[in-house]
Amino acid sequence: MLLAILDLEKATVEDIMIPRQEIDGIDLEEPWDELVEDLLEMPYTQALVYRGSIDHVVGFIHARHLMQALMAGELTPDKLESLIQEPYYIPEGTPLNTQLLNFQKAKRRVGLVVDEYGDVLGLVTMSDLLEQIVGEFTSDPTDRISDVIPQEDGSYLVSGGANVRDLVKTFGWELPTDGPRTFNGLILEQLESIPEPGTSLLINGYPVEVLQIQDNAVKTAKLIPQQRRLPEETD
Repeated sequence: MLLAILDLEKATVEDIMIPRQEIDGIDLEEPWDELVEDLLEMPYTQALVYRGSIDHVVGFIHARHLMQALMAGELTPDKLESLIQEPYYIPEGTPLNTQLLNFQKAKRRVGLVVDEYGDVLGLVTMSDLLEQIVGEFTSDPTDRISDVIPQEDGSYLVSGGANVRDLVKTFGWELPTDGPRTFNGLILEQLESIPEPGTSLLINGYPVEVLQIQDNAVKTAKLIPQQRRLPEETD
């Protein structure tokens, strides 16, 4: 446990955040009936609320407050907006141990990671931070990462949004951790362009095949770790 806590000093919020393109939210500009349906189906304790796009964040709404208003028959557009809590922003580069304390001081459990210009980069929750500590004690290390699906042939299907540090830590793959934070980022950096499905490449010696592209990013790729070529020894 102590080692896991100390490890928080080495990582930043970008290492564990949900990337911007994967953030689910509630759009206040949707028709009321559709908006209410989205609220009722949200799988989170707190949901991000915005107008039109994530570039116009309004704040967060707590599922408990929403259900209380709904059960009391008081849920109206005005009531909904009154339940929205102002957004909480986290500067990029904030160490995880610092953010753990900041969450506690601000009495918040979710925040948006922003760059120096105020643009949203991703979303981090208190649960994400705590998982970094207690995740070391799961029975199977691979259970800690849901972005990877082992295949019978020994390859792995990897989500483009998978965190590179998590891949290295969980599977022992020798991927570069001093550049892009996501697997999609590694692929785009290597190719210097948005690939087509079926594109193949090597990342640090690992064969990778792009399988799916979505919103100008790699959604899924296949990685074959056992075929990695190690440097030959010299006399």
